[in-house]
Amino acid sequence: MDGDAKEQLKRLRKALAAISARPPPPPPPPAPPDDHTLFMRAVEGVQPLAFDYFVHPPSRPSPWPLQRWQDEARVMAEAMSDFWPWDELESGEELLYLRPGMRPDTLKRLRRGEWVVQAELDLHGHTVDSGRLAVAEFLQRSRRANQRCVRIIHGKGLGSKQKQPVLKLKLKNWLAQRDEVLAFAQARAVDGGSGAVLALIKGWQER
Repeated sequence: MDGDAKEQLKRLRKALAAISARPPPPPPPPAPPDDHTLFMRAVEGVQPLAFDYFVHPPSRPSPWPLQRWQDEARVMAEAMSDFWPWDELESGEELLYLRPGMRPDTLKRLRRGEWVVQAELDLHGHTVDSGRLAVAEFLQRSRRANQRCVRIIHGKGLGSKQKQPVLKLKLKNWLAQRDEVLAFAQARAVDGGSGAVLALIKGWQER
């Protein structure tokens, strides 16, 4: 072995010795704990309750608002007269009414059914007195719910003794006396025809 080869061998041995003398690299840091592990650490030592959940008793609404609402409807019904200047309405005449100040085309649009009917009241089986109260409550309830277009089924009077639509004649008087009623018209044939009326009602915030 010549001198150059020996020199190279010495340098290689020194390099290997220097590498073996180096300290080993530090181990990688541990992975962070997951959410479950963190939660279990946080609740360590906590004693569980005897029940898994607590059932709250149902809350009962106060009867006072309902009582007040019914009293207001009764006062409204008592103020609705059965007689009006047009009480001579013929039995076959169509119900039409437009409050002054409303757009002239309101009745035309109402008769065409352009508004969606949002609530309905059926007066079949009612007397004049019970029907008046039912209409008063229905109008008040519909306005509070901001239901702008409603249908009231008054019937055609075929079941009455005189075969006359008694409630139809009275209903026109009742509706015309209410400030919240903006207009009403006979319903389309598909919505009840001459046995029903569609009414537009003011919104709850409107005066």
